[in-house]
Amino acid sequence: MHFKTRKLAIIEGVTAGTLFGTSAIFIRYLQNFDVFSITFWRLIIAGIVLAVMLFGIKRVFNFNLVKKNMRNLFILSFFLGLHFIFFISAVKDTTILNATVLVNTTPIFSLFFSSFLYKVKPSSLAVLGITLAIIGVGIIAHAETQMTGASLNGFSTRLKGDLEATLAAVLEALFLTYGRKIRSQMDIISTMVPIYFLAAMTVGVLGLPFINKTLGSPTTMESLLPLIGLGVLPTAVARTLAFSSLSNLKSFETATMALLEPLGATVLGIVLFGELPIPIFILGTALILAGIVFVYRGES
Repeated sequence: MHFKTRKLAIIEGVTAGTLFGTSAIFIRYLQNFDVFSITFWRLIIAGIVLAVMLFGIKRVFNFNLVKKNMRNLFILSFFLGLHFIFFISAVKDTTILNATVLVNTTPIFSLFFSSFLYKVKPSSLAVLGITLAIIGVGIIAHAETQMTGASLNGFSTRLKGDLEATLAAVLEALFLTYGRKIRSQMDIISTMVPIYFLAAMTVGVLGLPFINKTLGSPTTMESLLPLIGLGVLPTAVARTLAFSSLSNLKSFETATMALLEPLGATVLGIVLFGELPIPIFILGTALILAGIVFVYRGES
């Protein structure tokens, strides 16, 4: 039974990692929105979607558990809100390629936090798997630059965005590492609904000194549709599935599944823009998939 449950958690993580690839694309369609407004509405939409789902499937919302764990839920919402702020800002300040690759260093930070804070000792096979998967992401990054003719020589001019993406990776690792204990105590819907709404409140408060006005609202279909897409696919669905997988995966395992994000983004690039990757992309894909298998086998 445990094996089947863990297998389901792997499926959740893989699905989440693939859907994360839609995030940067939706954000690029929201150039006229500031970072805090995008993050706020993304979280509000995700919270509403899960609340409607909770009502639709007639699940009982456990208010007592939420009240008991309010402090921990607030800490998680703070990590998640800041993660979204820094990642969205990174997508705006640097290339999608840089932002996506750097935010996918999360497994390294997650492995460090798990080992340092909770004395988790990953297997040698798992460490090898994480290494292979990250190398695979790097190869995909190289394939993308070759395909588009882009150059990373402009890294210094995009330093702000690259640092923001790295901070987003650190915050994601903290969210997953700290959240694993909470996930073992609460059902996923009762956990994520308050996290999304608390994170939205946090973002709204943090954003006021920066935007010097009220948060922007979507007034046209051109802005509403990407916001709905961003709130539903990579947030309400993918983020919830990723957190759900923590019930039977270690935080660095869930973070490794998220390395499928570049694959999801590339598939969307093929479907939406007809951008076919060069052959070396296959090597990067193979390394990511092999890395995930090694992590799964090493921690089983």
